[in-house]
Amino acid sequence: MARRILWPCLASLLLYAVLFGVVLDRPLSLGMFRHQIESGLARGATADGPKLVIIAGSNGPYSHRCETMEPLLGLQCVNAGIAVGIGLDYLFARWRPLLRPGDIVYLPLEEAQYTRTRAAAASGPDAAIMFRHDRETLAKLPPDRWAGAVFAFGPRGLAMSLIETALVRAGFVDPRAAGVGSRNAWGDHVGHGAGLGRVNTAHLAIVMPRHHDAVRIPAGDGTAEVGAFVRWAARHGILAVGGLPAGFADSPVPDAARAAIRAVFIENGGRFIDPGDRARYPRSAFFDTPDHLNEPAQIAHSRLIAAELAVILAPARAASR
Repeated sequence: MARRILWPCLASLLLYAVLFGVVLDRPLSLGMFRHQIESGLARGATADGPKLVIIAGSNGPYSHRCETMEPLLGLQCVNAGIAVGIGLDYLFARWRPLLRPGDIVYLPLEEAQYTRTRAAAASGPDAAIMFRHDRETLAKLPPDRWAGAVFAFGPRGLAMSLIETALVRAGFVDPRAAGVGSRNAWGDHVGHGAGLGRVNTAHLAIVMPRHHDAVRIPAGDGTAEVGAFVRWAARHGILAVGGLPAGFADSPVPDAARAAIRAVFIENGGRFIDPGDRARYPRSAFFDTPDHLNEPAQIAHSRLIAAELAVILAPARAASR
């Protein structure tokens, strides 16, 4: 009796693993994230000399522009920001082998990335990406991430895999670039001008950013991941610099939360920049969310951040002359 129950269970698990680990894929939804991650890593791997890497959620590519910052700082730049849902532990695991002494990692992380729970991180889009395409990195992460990856699929995932694969094979043209812009060679989001974003004006006029309680930030799983990464960077001659996303002028990050985020970097051997009100913009400067500047404001903000980073780099550069 036990054997008649056990063998079908094992066979179903094997079928599940083969289907979602080898056969099925989601080339449109998860494929977009995977392409963005791999493109950034490929650029980082070919950088000659010290580089600047921006790691964040979607405010990274939308509100920062490596194309602008690179000539201002004299450093090759990679915009490796993805979506908030992609686990920081996964991004750090992918980037650590490519970072060298003298590199700078700028982390203008969204508030939610500090307070995100371990359970949420374990079930994010990167769980499915790792199980299907990157089991090498998955094997380096803690066992709870293995469980999250193995059980990241379900009936909806099966249906979406079949639909997305069929669309791609039929020559489907992804309309997202026409609607929200695309990415350039640096990994920056481009094409999201004020004209294209006009459709979002009414939404941006009423939406209120969600600010996180300063008490939750030190206890967050994301905070632990960031702290560990900053300590690792300091031990390896890499400068980790924290920052805040650009935000609405009428809804700044509360002072206590700013101080808590700053402490994550300073107390672990990193640096922190906070231009204050200069990094707060009118709602008309945003594209579609409180974290996404439109293209003209993105360029202006990138010049501001480059100037702040230049101040941090000046002493080391002067000493090397």
